Amino acid sequence: MPRCLSMALAAAALAVPALSCAQVARTMPTDSLRGEVTFGQPPEVLLNGQPMRLAPGARIRDPQNMLVLSGALVGQKLKVNYTVDPYGLLFNVWILRADELAKRWPSTPKEAATWTYDPINFAWIKP
Repeated sequence: MPRCLSMALAAAALAVPALSCAQVARTMPTDSLRGEVTFGQPPEVLLNGQPMRLAPGARIRDPQNMLVLSGALVGQKLKVNYTVDPYGLLFNVWILRADELAKRWPSTPKEAATWTYDPINFAWIKP
């Protein structure tokens, strides 16, 4: 393929809105909790106002479910669902969309132990 044609195709592909902008349906693990994370200099974060560290290999997912590096989020305060590894470090982080924020989700282990999860509707039921 001639170089000018391949460059024109590449430019056209960048100009067209990507299909990945569509809302991705994602299910959060039932052992995740809801919280607010303020990203500092990696691996430091504040989780619900308390100092915490990201685990080595921590996975942070943006609202489109793409991986994001923690350095790109420095200074941002975001509503998230998260899991903690066995060492007490923040391991999985999902930055939430407005529709996900609207769903009820436990924010403490005590709430998760007393609430019931409905797997058909993907929703927590508060007693």
